[in-house]
Amino acid sequence: PLTFILTGIPGLMVSSYWMALPLCCLYLLMLLGNGTLLWTIRTDHSLHTPMYYFLSMLAVADLGLSLSTLPTMLAIFWFESTSLCFEACIVQMYFIHSFSAIESGVLVAMAFDRFVAICHPLCYASVLTSSLMKKAGAAIFTRGICVVLPVAILIKKMPFCRSRVLSHSFCLHQDMLRLVCGDVRVNSLYGLTAVLLTKGLDSLTILLSYVMIIRAILNIISQEARAKAFSTCISHLCAVLVFYFPLIGLSVIHRFGKRLPPLTHTLLADAYLLVPPLLNPLVYSWKTKQIRRRILILLC
Repeated sequence: PLTFILTGIPGLMVSSYWMALPLCCLYLLMLLGNGTLLWTIRTDHSLHTPMYYFLSMLAVADLGLSLSTLPTMLAIFWFESTSLCFEACIVQMYFIHSFSAIESGVLVAMAFDRFVAICHPLCYASVLTSSLMKKAGAAIFTRGICVVLPVAILIKKMPFCRSRVLSHSFCLHQDMLRLVCGDVRVNSLYGLTAVLLTKGLDSLTILLSYVMIIRAILNIISQEARAKAFSTCISHLCAVLVFYFPLIGLSVIHRFGKRLPPLTHTLLADAYLLVPPLLNPLVYSWKTKQIRRRILILLC
């Protein structure tokens, strides 16, 4: 059976328990933080607002990303198991890219929420109804599931006859594609189209939203009201930067940075998949006292 060999950290021995223990703590923090977000939003009726419903979707996407990379990361560093069968690799690749597309879509929905709240505050309740939020959530998850499905189907039909050593501790489409020994033009074209229609379009939408938000904030006369309006966007801005910066960096080096050291690719891929699920609960708990209180209770 076709198997791939996963890579831990270049230059580091596979049997690295001093690395495995912090990694376990990192995953526990991810699961605890996002689980606490979901629990707090569900049980605290004061948080049953559109912004926090979108935040719960973000926590679900972060949990999906964390659980997608968890099996192979821990298998490599705890059990020295670096081989992964072809079908399992495709399944992991599919879930990683699907939850990434879902998270990108949720960030767009949160940007729309902030746009309506600041630019059209009187219409907020009438625009962001529960029906609209349900439809938006269904559309975001359906898009993430359907857009990535052809990627998995196309690469499953490809012949692999070169080295089967992947560059990361998990399976990514770009990484698997470089090991194919057939014609990959269709795969590359569809992969690029999927990225442009999801994360590319999403990032432009978020940018446009914040251009209008900043223009509306600058038109506010009161300095205090202006600062208060901007403070409601800080958490979302942090989530956007934490998600898109590693993503853009990883995409650039996969296409143009083939001569860079392997460690650069590994660290950017790890940051892209591990940092957002870890930092998003911390960012939003800092801004929301109900969530902050629950996290402090659990930690103590």
